[in-house]
Amino acid sequence: MKKHNFSAGPAILPAPVFQQAAEAVLDYNGIGLSLLEMSHRSGEFVAIMEEAQQSAKDLLGLGDDFDVLFLSGGASSQFFMTAMNLLDENASAGYVDTGTWSKKAIKEAQKFGSLNLLASSADKNYSYIPKGYEIPDNMRYVHITSNNTVAGSQFHNLPDTKVPFVADMSSDIFSRKIDPSRYDIIYAGAQKNLGPAGTTLVIVRKDIAKAQRDIPTMLDYSTHIAKKSAFNTPPVYPIYVCMLTMRWLKEQGGVDAISRHNEDKARLLYDEIDNNPLFRGVVAKEDRSLMNVTFVLENEELQGAFLEACAAANINGIKGHRSVGGFRASIYNAMTKDSVQVLVDVMQDFTKLHG
Repeated sequence: MKKHNFSAGPAILPAPVFQQAAEAVLDYNGIGLSLLEMSHRSGEFVAIMEEAQQSAKDLLGLGDDFDVLFLSGGASSQFFMTAMNLLDENASAGYVDTGTWSKKAIKEAQKFGSLNLLASSADKNYSYIPKGYEIPDNMRYVHITSNNTVAGSQFHNLPDTKVPFVADMSSDIFSRKIDPSRYDIIYAGAQKNLGPAGTTLVIVRKDIAKAQRDIPTMLDYSTHIAKKSAFNTPPVYPIYVCMLTMRWLKEQGGVDAISRHNEDKARLLYDEIDNNPLFRGVVAKEDRSLMNVTFVLENEELQGAFLEACAAANINGIKGHRSVGGFRASIYNAMTKDSVQVLVDVMQDFTKLHG
């Protein structure tokens, strides 16, 4: 029986990707070897890596001024790698605090340089994206978390500044068009829109790839650029699944097409939240995420009953993050509109019983 997986991550992936990935575990392209036992130096895997890197460039509209890496350590490792590579004793960076993951990024980065907290939405439990703050021109970069998986907010516009941006796009990579000229570094853990946990997509502008201090070889972006993400054994299987997912995304029409798909899904669910008297959205409407829809019941005593109704409809992963409570529907690229409609139907039926 079909499960409607609204989990925030590890998250839903396209059905054809699951099928192809499963087949490769047994026998990759009929060569008599599992993908799991193939050398990462083999011609077969080199071709996988090259397609994955080029697909990322194609989907985001990146030119030759960017390098695409697939690294280990999750997006959390990029919290400190960005600062270690970009900052020195004379440079400073600005951070915008919009929730759980930006707080973690700030905590790690401040160990390696001077940081300015430009703005924060902590005063209202991260229910909005700060606006109207000043960004000093002399900063090395500004760091943002483009989509806040826990809170359910999202940057829909970048602040007006010439200062380069570093962006954690873990939960909205490839979900909408971006202007790559605004960024120096983009990083994203794979386990939302891209693939299984185990690899992190890191996009680095070439002119800032040289570390500004003496750091361990493994933490220097230039190391991985020179070795094409194969300085050590890369996470072969997760990279392969990422490649399949990007191939699938191209088949759907690319980022333009998936953006329209995501907007339609989000509109369907937010309209129900706004029009249903039992439910309430928790994020300012202009800052709502298209990937992670957060909402609560007006009557908290009904929460258990609503979760039971969702479970009866084969809805999985709808419970909100433990730090904020309520509910969270993660509607990443591979989520179908039909599954969102199932959730909407459950909400409507629940209101008929309890409204």
